[in-house]
Amino acid sequence: MKKKRILSGMRPTGKLHLGNLHGALQNWVRLQNETTYDCFYFIADWHALTSEYGNTGLLKENSRNIIIDWLSAGLEPDKSTLFVQSSVKEHAELFTILSMITPLSWLERNPTYKEMKAELAEKDLSTYGFLGYPVLQAADIIMYKAYGVPVGVDQLPHVELTREITRRFNFLYREVFPIPKPLLTEAPKVLGIDGRKMSKSYDNSIYMSDRGNVLKQKISAMFTDPQRMKKSDPGRPDLCNVFAFHQIYSPGSEVDEIEEECKKARIGCVECKKRLAARILEGMNPIHERQDYYRNHLDEIDEIISDGNSRATKIARMTMEEVREAVRI
Repeated sequence: MKKKRILSGMRPTGKLHLGNLHGALQNWVRLQNETTYDCFYFIADWHALTSEYGNTGLLKENSRNIIIDWLSAGLEPDKSTLFVQSSVKEHAELFTILSMITPLSWLERNPTYKEMKAELAEKDLSTYGFLGYPVLQAADIIMYKAYGVPVGVDQLPHVELTREITRRFNFLYREVFPIPKPLLTEAPKVLGIDGRKMSKSYDNSIYMSDRGNVLKQKISAMFTDPQRMKKSDPGRPDLCNVFAFHQIYSPGSEVDEIEEECKKARIGCVECKKRLAARILEGMNPIHERQDYYRNHLDEIDEIISDGNSRATKIARMTMEEVREAVRI
């Protein structure tokens, strides 16, 4: 049976955090281990330029560190193609062609456009590249004739816009590309230490590389039930971010115990956080060990990236031959 190709990527804008791990990476690992999928995962460094065009000094270092985190989380280069977007120049060519046929109104109605401009208000995002990033995203996806794109519900508009651009290309020229499907993924809700969405821009993240006292200090600073002012007050675990992390990292029996003790005010927030820190340290230890290994074997990382770039480029060149023939250029 022919495998169904899927594609996804991450921008190298900084270290990966636990939200990235549980929101995307663990699902990527699951997909690569299913026999029905051929997985392509890429470092979206051109996408990073849409918001970080004035701060590019760390892009290469961040890209390598993200690959290390991917491998440490369980991605395997013999099962998944791992590559860097800017190393496959065909992405830029297809982006240029798609930008010629994409109506401006489609980009202006993109719900994420205004959301990201508001979230990153301190940056000047009034650029062609930022408005047009969904077109580059479409090029990334259909370049490999992806069957599907693993996304959360909040990213559905991105995939739908790719589907619209793909239909328009096929209508104007000929049917070169399959229409990619969104592969909805369920992931635990991982909030930052301040109770907001975990985000590098909010400076509220627990990073995959955090360990020891750094990790303990971040957990000790986590927001809990705002109405529980002292230990003798009964808690509401369903409203507590610390308890949400226990549900991810602690055994089921311990989660039940903590829930009951919290509701009956038999455990305080300080003790609850200490127990959580121990569980996260335990759960992340295999990842930390693999991170240490790869940081001491950077030559292996470079070989993995080079091999992935070659595999991706081979497919991209064949796709662009079809595209040029269809467009007659």
